[in-house]
Amino acid sequence: MTYRLRNLGLAIALAAVAVLLVFYYVSQERGRLQEDQELVPVWVAAKDIPVGTSGAELEAGGFLTQAEVERAQVAPGALLEPDDVATKVVANPIYKGEQVSQLRFRSEAERGIRAQLTGNLRAVQIPGNEHQLLAGTLQAGDRVDVVATWNVPENVTNHVSRIILRDILVLEAAQKADVQSKITEGGDKGLSVKLALTDAQEQKLFWIAQNGVWTFVLRPPKDASDSPEGAETWSTLLSDGLRAQQIEQVKGAGDE
Repeated sequence: MTYRLRNLGLAIALAAVAVLLVFYYVSQERGRLQEDQELVPVWVAAKDIPVGTSGAELEAGGFLTQAEVERAQVAPGALLEPDDVATKVVANPIYKGEQVSQLRFRSEAERGIRAQLTGNLRAVQIPGNEHQLLAGTLQAGDRVDVVATWNVPENVTNHVSRIILRDILVLEAAQKADVQSKITEGGDKGLSVKLALTDAQEQKLFWIAQNGVWTFVLRPPKDASDSPEGAETWSTLLSDGLRAQQIEQVKGAGDE
């Protein structure tokens, strides 16, 4: 009988411990859920914050506003105090209504070309003369198109011209060579531009640099738009704006 009573008592004690553990676990989970649902203040973007914006400008420029979100929804690296990024700059765009995270900021030293390359973007350096590269005009951050001409087919003198790349980001611009450097170095040697291209775009640029003639065209800094795609040849240039009779007259004069 004593043996049975002892086992029964042990079983009751274990059951009581299990019940206490369950209550403790439920209490801890309830507390955790309540903590996650607690509303906490965060900084969000009052308007789009472009790349290059200084952290010191955030409040003065009206870029920040405060909102409350559940603690579980606080973004990683959430900005606690604007002064925490006062000496840094925005490295990736922050859009209106988005929580402001310190992970989007970099120091000036970290803002190099590598910081601007993500996904399938690559940095490509292409040499050229000052006219091709818009030396003295082009600046880092500008956007350019690449217009080119080449032979179609390659073994025949039958030129075609068209824009092969559009809206390309300039990472580093060429500086216009002064007269003295042209004399001492000869021509436009040493001029080059660094561009951010996708891995597909870089193939086009490399091909045309080796097989054709190309130049950069500076795009507007705001509200840029594109005309419909097209290609120009001697025939399209000749016929543009002329009546059929005029075109035949020009062709006839050329055959004489």
